[in-house]
Amino acid sequence: MKYFLIAGEASGDLHASNLMKSIKQLDKEADFRFFGGDLMAVQGGTLVKHYREMAFMGIVPVVMNAKTILNNLQLCQKEIAGYQPDAVILVDYPGFNLKMARFVKARLNIPVFYYISPKVWAWKEYRVKSFKKYVDEMLCILPFEVDFYEKHDYRVHYVGNPSVDEIDAREYKDETFAEFIAANTLPDRPIIALLAGSRKQEISSNLPPMLQAVKGFDDYQLVVAGAPGIEPDFYDKFTQGFPLRVLFHQTYRILAQSQAALVTSGTATLETALLNIPQVVCYRTSMPRLSYWAFKNILHTPYISLVNLICGREVVTELFAKFFTVDNIRKELTQLLHVKNYRKNMLDNYAEMRRILGGTGAADRAAETILNKLR
Repeated sequence: MKYFLIAGEASGDLHASNLMKSIKQLDKEADFRFFGGDLMAVQGGTLVKHYREMAFMGIVPVVMNAKTILNNLQLCQKEIAGYQPDAVILVDYPGFNLKMARFVKARLNIPVFYYISPKVWAWKEYRVKSFKKYVDEMLCILPFEVDFYEKHDYRVHYVGNPSVDEIDAREYKDETFAEFIAANTLPDRPIIALLAGSRKQEISSNLPPMLQAVKGFDDYQLVVAGAPGIEPDFYDKFTQGFPLRVLFHQTYRILAQSQAALVTSGTATLETALLNIPQVVCYRTSMPRLSYWAFKNILHTPYISLVNLICGREVVTELFAKFFTVDNIRKELTQLLHVKNYRKNMLDNYAEMRRILGGTGAADRAAETILNKLR
């Protein structure tokens, strides 16, 4: 069968590539055409447009690149219509993908599958109406999304979480602390990991106060996990004068060998928990009091971290908006490092989170659901 996939960012490229691999195991004649990235290209098929030419985030970049976005939409429509696939598979990236779902169902009547639901439970809940109308099967990777969609009378599938697979299949899984510090010429002291975000704006905002918060933890060494796509010298302006190392392409290795981590919100909080590392979730916002008011009164979610959302209660402390202060971060980190019961309670809750998520095989289950529907 023929499959057209659309992934508009790096994470989508990763998840879509794993899904393609699983589809090939079930459909030996699988043929792919896609908007995506290098990882998808490794699985075979035709890369029509790279996600680097599609990744516009924020109001200003979207407005400035409106013509490019329109051209991408028109190209995608033309490619799908000409290819006539047996299925269109959308991977997150809702602004673009919902427009494509509408076109495919209204004009071509081709089955539409959505792998990795956009986070409409936090923002833009009205989009559920479009999912019900234009998406044949929604394949979710967060267990609480099933209940959310059920309230809207929309049946979806929870297929497991890809991060569970990625952590389980990671390189250097059995690496010891001694091996890690030797490989990176680090001193023999316990590590505090700093994950300040994946974009320059996030790093600029979060890293300086993080570094102020860890001053005085002299028995520990600091290791910053460098974000993919960020040039190494970008970190220099923030880290000068601090005894630390910035290591790239080693986030899982750094976390696995750490005693605790300061982590901005996002998938990194889930990955840190899956690696069983105590963490402080800290995310700086502009106009912190207004941001907190908006979170409480506009967003439809009680937490910002995936760990807490999955467990349905506060497992990790979230220091964001008006609670994001150097003193608050330092106090929370001190408890995680030096109060045994406090640390143990978080690790016990991590175990419950892993039970809720279930085991490995998210892409395999997603592929099986798609093939069963098509056949």
